[in-house]
Amino acid sequence: MELKRDLGLWAAASIVVGTIIGSGIFLVPRAMIQRVGTPEMVFAIWIFGGLLSLAGALCYAELSAALPEAGGEYVYLREAYGPMWGFLYSWTQMWVAKSGSIATLGTGFFYYLTNFFPGLDGIFYTIHLPLGPKGGPLEFRYGQLLAMALILALAGLNYGGVKLGGDVQVAVTAIKIALIAFIIVAGLGFGAPQALSAASSTPLTAAGFFAALVAALWAYDGWNNVSMVASEIRNPQRNLPRALIWGTTGVIGIYLLANGAYFHVLSASEVGGTERVAAEMMRRVLAGAGANAVSVAAMISIFAALNGSILSGSRVPYAAARDGYFFAPIGRVHPRFRTPGISILALSAWAALLVLSGRYEQLYTYVIFASWILYGMTTAAVIVLRKKRPDLNRPYRTIGYPFVPAVFVLVALALVLSTLFDSPRESLLGIFLILLGLPFYFHWKEDVQKRAR
Repeated sequence: MELKRDLGLWAAASIVVGTIIGSGIFLVPRAMIQRVGTPEMVFAIWIFGGLLSLAGALCYAELSAALPEAGGEYVYLREAYGPMWGFLYSWTQMWVAKSGSIATLGTGFFYYLTNFFPGLDGIFYTIHLPLGPKGGPLEFRYGQLLAMALILALAGLNYGGVKLGGDVQVAVTAIKIALIAFIIVAGLGFGAPQALSAASSTPLTAAGFFAALVAALWAYDGWNNVSMVASEIRNPQRNLPRALIWGTTGVIGIYLLANGAYFHVLSASEVGGTERVAAEMMRRVLAGAGANAVSVAAMISIFAALNGSILSGSRVPYAAARDGYFFAPIGRVHPRFRTPGISILALSAWAALLVLSGRYEQLYTYVIFASWILYGMTTAAVIVLRKKRPDLNRPYRTIGYPFVPAVFVLVALALVLSTLFDSPRESLLGIFLILLGLPFYFHWKEDVQKRAR
C-alpha cells in the first residue's frame, strides 16, 4: 500500500508559506533590533536571511524534483552519504526537532488565546520537583491541555487523508495571508510615521549580526517542509520547484512589508522594548481592537503552521521505517485513507507530551546546532549527487550552481561555529541527543542486512 498523490500546486505552496509563517513575524523583530541597533540593519538581515533561505529552496528544488519520495532530507542524505545520515535526520525530527516545533506552536496558540481567556494560564497541578523549565517545579496549566487537544485533533484530521489536510492548509493559509495583509495596510496606511533611521545605542558586532540572523532564520524556518510530502504531490517534478521557490519568495516580501509597517509606526527603541511588536503597533493604530486582531491573526498563523508541520513532519519517520531503519509500525499506510496513520499519531502524541513536560523549548535549542549541520549537508548533497549520480534525471537544476549551494553551505558552517562558541553546552548536548540514536541504527541495520541475505 502506497501513499496517494492528492496534493496539487496550491496545496504544496500553502505548505511552504503556511509552515514558514508561524509566530516569528509577530515576535522576532524585537530580538533583531536589540542585537543590531538600527532598522536599516534589521531590514538588511531580513533580506540576507531570505536570500539564504531562497538559496536553500533552489537547492532543494533540484533534489525534490530528482527524488520525489516521502521524507525529504531523509532521502537526500541517504542517497548522498548513506543510510546512517538519513537515519540520524529522521531520529532528530521524530524525537526533538519536529516534535519540539509542534509543541512550541501548540503552546504559542494557547498563549495568544489567553488574551481572550486569561483562565487558560491558570495552574491546575504542580509537581514540586526540579523537573520544569530552568530547574523549577513542573507546573501544569489549563492551556497546555488545550494545546495538546489541538495537536491531537489536527493529527486526527491528517490521519483521515492527505487531501483533507491539504485543503485545510490552503484555506487557513489564505486566511492567514489576508489577516497579515490587513495588519500591513493598517500600519503603512493609517499609522503615524516614525523616523526610519531612529537608532538604538546597540553597536553592531559580528556576534550581534549572527544572533539576529539566527532569529530571522527561525522566522523563515519551514521552507523545506514540502519536500517531506513529495510522494503525495501531483506532478512533483514541476510543482515542487515552483512551490519551494515562489513560496519562499512570497514570504520574503510579506516579512519585509510587515517590518516596514512596524517601523513606520514604532521607533527602534519601541520595537526593542516590547515583547509583542505587532500587537503594540496595531494598538497604536486601532487601540484595543487592533491588538485583538493581531492575536486572532497569530492564532490562525500558528494553526496553519501546526497543521503543515504535522502533515509534513510525519512523513520523515515513515520513510525511515519503510527502509527498515525505524519501528516497523511507523512505516504502515492506512488501507482506506492512504496516509502514514501510525506515524502521524506517534509524532503528534510525542509532541503533545512535550507540551506537558514544559521542556520542549530546551530540547529544541539543544538540537539547533546539529540540525544546521544536517541542513548544510543536505544542500551540499546537490554537489555530491551531481558527482555520485550523474545519470539521475534532474527535471530542475539549481540556478547559480555551484555558487548557490556553496554559499549556503558556507553560511551554515559559520552559523554552526557561531552557535558552538556562543552556546557550547547546548550545542554539545544537541549532538549527544542525536547520537543516542546510533545504537538503534546499528540494530535496525543488522535487521535490514539479514532480510537482504
